[in-house]
Amino acid sequence: MKKNIRLLLAYDGTGYSGWQRQKNGSTIQGILEEKIRIITDSQVTVNGAGRTDAGVHALGMTANFLTKSRMKAKDFQNALNSMLPKDIRVLQGKKVPAEFHARYDSTGKTYRYDFFTGSVQQPHERLYRTHVPQTFDITRVLSCLQYLTGSHDFSSFEAIGSRDTSRTQGRGAERTLYEAKCLATPDTENCYSFFFTGDGFLRHMVRNIVGTLFQVGSGRIDHHRFQTIMTLKNRQEAGPTAPACGLFLEKVHYKNFSKEQLLP
Repeated sequence: MKKNIRLLLAYDGTGYSGWQRQKNGSTIQGILEEKIRIITDSQVTVNGAGRTDAGVHALGMTANFLTKSRMKAKDFQNALNSMLPKDIRVLQGKKVPAEFHARYDSTGKTYRYDFFTGSVQQPHERLYRTHVPQTFDITRVLSCLQYLTGSHDFSSFEAIGSRDTSRTQGRGAERTLYEAKCLATPDTENCYSFFFTGDGFLRHMVRNIVGTLFQVGSGRIDHHRFQTIMTLKNRQEAGPTAPACGLFLEKVHYKNFSKEQLLP
């Protein structure tokens, strides 16, 4: 009988073509499946809670896979960390109930977007904090964040061609954001972070929202225009897609599987 192993993962997405396995290009899912195959001598499918894009990082991606191996979950963690490249780490390995699925059981995610608005950026930050050398008025941005929370059609911030818009089933481009905030980094001049927590995100949704908010912060558009952009449901009306390097998947949220329910 197969057992279900849940992995908590962190990775630097700089050198990868995203999470999802591809024929061409190195991906997080592909590397994990390769290493697990070596460990168990069998082919497995690793289910991720989401599909981060190329260059996007993760501090708390959740994944799971089924295996007949008798190896303990903690031993999977140790074995994988000894084989994985240094930019991918397994933070935790747990045996979970057979029905748990990292993607379908997720009730939401939290993303963080880091950026720097000064004129000259420290070189070691260039892969993890987007450089936006411009005026940034955080008060202007805060006036727009109120429009994002709640349930909305986020078509204006969805990557063009990422979804079959002719399908009538499903929820379309409607998503619910529980929190949208922007904070200055303490004791660090010109450094800020956006935080978004929601029940789901469209492709490039966070980066497109951020790119539009950069225009708000610089004074190119105001909060009235931002609100109008949302109601137009047209991607071409919104701002450019912010670079991937500033985006982190911070946490995947679950309701039905608490720490107390995880099996030893």
